[in-house]
Amino acid sequence: MFEDVKMPEGMSPEALEHLMYPKNYGKLDDADGVGVALDEKTGEYVIFYTKLDNELIKDVKYATNGCQDTVVIGSMFTEMILGNDLDYAQQAVQKMHEKLGKLSPKQQVCADIVFTAFIASLKNKENRDNGADEELHVLKMKESCEIPEQEGENDEK
Repeated sequence: MFEDVKMPEGMSPEALEHLMYPKNYGKLDDADGVGVALDEKTGEYVIFYTKLDNELIKDVKYATNGCQDTVVIGSMFTEMILGNDLDYAQQAVQKMHEKLGKLSPKQQVCADIVFTAFIASLKNKENRDNGADEELHVLKMKESCEIPEQEGENDEK
């Protein structure tokens, strides 16, 4: 579909497809678990919705205010885990790292915020199953995807 498009440096045709047409993006109204991963430093977040049938992931959605890497990784990850069981989904984190190849530190944080939101959604479901009245579960990121300013970048000329 994107044969004639000049790819951004380091972006595969598959990644471009996920960026332009993200899969499983949006809200899932009847989710069993809702998790949020939050980068307090930048305000970036990922919301992850899971609908389970016992251990099977029946439906999954995500939403983010993050960068293109976060959108692509969220789309790819949800495609990998949809229709699979929770054990497979938890192993999919490692599979995603292999699929994405060597990630830059920023891309690694983008991947981790997606995976952390997924884990938060499972924690939310567990809390609800144990009687908690919890609308969603929030996990704060330890690492930030903020790109440090280069020396002299904002100096007046």
